[in-house]
Amino acid sequence: MSEEMQINESEFQAKVIEASKTQPVVVDFWAEWCGPCVAMEPIYQEVANHYQGKVAFHKLNVDQNPKVTQQYGILSIPTTLFFRHGKPVDQVTGLVDKSELTTRVDKLLA
Repeated sequence: MSEEMQINESEFQAKVIEASKTQPVVVDFWAEWCGPCVAMEPIYQEVANHYQGKVAFHKLNVDQNPKVTQQYGILSIPTTLFFRHGKPVDQVTGLVDKSELTTRVDKLLA
């Protein structure tokens, strides 16, 4: 996983909420012990590379960042939240394929 994609609670406000006011942001809520999270990693990375410069992609470890996880009501992982103008506008839970993730990102950009 790309280290620059990893964020924590102290960075969330700036890198997600504030940043999404000028550019859409996608956040993957995950954990190391989660099999579907690990399986989704290469898909997430490929989509992030495809939209580089248009959409910011971040990953937030739910075990290390419980406050933000609880704030957004994340009960199952992987959960991906899509932010625009400082607010979550879409969400997908579970392992999704590249086409599903791409469709959601395209919707975010529309």
